[in-house]
Amino acid sequence: MSFSFDLLATDPTGARRGRLTTPHGVIETPVFMPVGTAATVKGLTQEALEELGARIILANTYHLYLRPGHELVRKLGGLHSFMSWRGAILTDSGGYQVFSLADLRKITDEGVRFRSHLDGSEHLLTPEKAAEIQLALGSDIAMVLDECIETPAPREVAEAALQRTTAWARRARKYFLAHTGRKGEPAQWQFGIVQGATFKDLRQESARQLLALEFPGYAVGGLAVGEPHEITCEMTSEVTALLTKEKPRYLMGVGRPEQIADYVARGIDMMDCVLPTRAARHACLYTSEGRVLIKNARYIADQRPVDANCSCSVCRRYTRAYLRHLFSAGEITAAILATHHNVHFYLDTMRQIREAISFGQLEKFATELRIRYNEGTA
Repeated sequence: MSFSFDLLATDPTGARRGRLTTPHGVIETPVFMPVGTAATVKGLTQEALEELGARIILANTYHLYLRPGHELVRKLGGLHSFMSWRGAILTDSGGYQVFSLADLRKITDEGVRFRSHLDGSEHLLTPEKAAEIQLALGSDIAMVLDECIETPAPREVAEAALQRTTAWARRARKYFLAHTGRKGEPAQWQFGIVQGATFKDLRQESARQLLALEFPGYAVGGLAVGEPHEITCEMTSEVTALLTKEKPRYLMGVGRPEQIADYVARGIDMMDCVLPTRAARHACLYTSEGRVLIKNARYIADQRPVDANCSCSVCRRYTRAYLRHLFSAGEITAAILATHHNVHFYLDTMRQIREAISFGQLEKFATELRIRYNEGTA
């Protein structure tokens, strides 16, 4: 099975429904990708992910490079074989992780020199190295190394990061093509990442520069890092207005349940976020009626399922009272069950979004979802 992306339907908002075909399966878009940083989605087995209907997950170049090492993963048959995952995998470049190391890294035009958070050993991550690692991992979609900056950022800082991101993308693309060949079916798709902070013209310029490199897909990076949701949507719209319609678009690191449809309405096809798994470990459950903070005393004898409208195996079997007990007792099972439910909620919400797009009703769905979450907890 080779790579392709086909648009199936559009919505008056600008949302798109599509089909992304990879060597490891067909993915209906827009899609939410559970985050499996170290080749595992925390709290879930691969069997559970399959039961939930996940078709693509995200893994992290930085973490897998440091442990167990990309060459070991290559020798063991690649990431799919190593983690026994039949679906597709997207790997990010590790850029966000090394930039978040703050005092442990130094950025130059060559790349990022950093010290491992595990043992303090020194490493140099270049655009070519990030591409090399991801080719060794054998992911279906690989991200180029980009320069992430904090927001709000001074314009001159954003401009410098934009130029470096483009230069790095050019080097990564050259390395990738030299090691995969331009002819025949590629074993991996490489995506460029648009930067530009919260400046409209810089976002537009970054998109134009990356379009010239002819990536098969594009991501919008450097957003959802503290700026208001409205700004995230505005910057996303500026970028998607310029991107090639026939190629997939990925908004990195989003989002909250009530925000997902807003990003889809801006023409986004793919997104990822640690929120459903992280919130689950902190006893926050997402439901069709809002958030459930399950450790609250009000649930001590609550015999209802977490979400009466949910079809996941957790809601079919367990009560709020039982989940509250597990969290209060510090049982590992609490996080496992909560994670299962939250990931199901995100995947099912995206399924409903795809249906809404097919009927031209995304705005109605998005409005109803926002209302439920603005009213508080269930």
